Amino acid sequence: GNDVIGADIDGGKIGRLNDGIIPIFEPGLEEIVSRNIAEGRLTFTTDIPGAVKKADVIYIAVGTPSADDGTVDLSYVDAVAKTIGESMNGPKIVINKSTVPVGSGDRVKNIIKKNMKGAYEIKVVSNPEFLREGSAIHDFMFPDRIVIGSGDGRAAETIREIYQPLEAPIVMTDLESAEMIKYASNAFLATKISFINEIANLCEAVGADVEKVAEGMGLDKRIGRNFLSAGIGCGGSCFPKDTLGLFHIGRQAKYDLQILKSVIEVNDAQRKSFLKKMTAHFGSLSGKKIAVLGMTFKPNTDDTRDAPSHFIIAELLAAGAKVSAFDPLACTEMQKLYPAVEYASSVYHAAKDSDACVILTEWNEFKQMDLGKMKQIMKKPVVFDGRNIYEPERMKQLGFTYISVGRKPVKQG
Repeated sequence: GNDVIGADIDGGKIGRLNDGIIPIFEPGLEEIVSRNIAEGRLTFTTDIPGAVKKADVIYIAVGTPSADDGTVDLSYVDAVAKTIGESMNGPKIVINKSTVPVGSGDRVKNIIKKNMKGAYEIKVVSNPEFLREGSAIHDFMFPDRIVIGSGDGRAAETIREIYQPLEAPIVMTDLESAEMIKYASNAFLATKISFINEIANLCEAVGADVEKVAEGMGLDKRIGRNFLSAGIGCGGSCFPKDTLGLFHIGRQAKYDLQILKSVIEVNDAQRKSFLKKMTAHFGSLSGKKIAVLGMTFKPNTDDTRDAPSHFIIAELLAAGAKVSAFDPLACTEMQKLYPAVEYASSVYHAAKDSDACVILTEWNEFKQMDLGKMKQIMKKPVVFDGRNIYEPERMKQLGFTYISVGRKPVKQG
């Protein structure tokens, strides 16, 4: 029921939104945007100063990428804060929605104050987002919790009222704690992923089945089953970046986060380990045709940022392999980055005459594909499954050589 202005410096993006074209894939988003535009509550503009002047509450929701050493780049946040300051025409509440290091709330407030052309009341609130790509709308409407951090009780109460219709638990805290909650949450989930991948590697060494191990662990309510899926490591725009970012925050505070250091190392090693399995099977990948199925970091999104597919495809090409690839949403974007890859129109097109099929994303389309047909069209019935979407016994019965993560390999002959 609020009036919302979406503002961005990217004229192309704003133009597409005004034409009803959503620039990202997110299930259900197009319907919500179209309905609220039609009802006059949602508009889009490149006139950021104008949007600031009209607003009572301003959300900063820009990227905070990290350098190789984990340093968080706050240049986009700083630029927005400067524009807000220059455009101030009355009291405003500014919300940091972006993932930012501890202390960024004060940084934003100081930049705004420095650039104001008058004496206006400015209050800054930290309200980190916890939306998963592919289920962002559900996560927004039915959140586990809403975190509101502020040193000003009235500002915090105003933001609490905005979220009140969602009827979710609300954590009211100070700015610094709210900023830390986001990093700590993502780093902990990344830790669970790296932990189960470590267990998966040990399972392979001792002959155990990581899927059964994870099932047994997950039934313990203290542990839970979520994020205990072994595979080729986590990707996307949040977990790797935020884990590295938190590790760097620790360094700046002169505290060595030893667990996070291992989490980062395990995640990087997992991709390399998966590639080693392929190299060990063939001896040499040169001249082999490898079908890569899935290039996004997770299903139900078109996002390939820091996806394992980047490492796997680049290494396969460097080893002299011929790569054909298919993803329901990512082919167009990946073609710009890897023009040497043959991009297929279907899983079967990608797999035709291939020496092996590599599964990197657990799309439902891949889980349901006709394995009998796959065996017939492949040159060799070899599957490297980086997401453990098939049962080894079934693959054995169908005549596949099947190599997954944390489970005994199935080899024919």
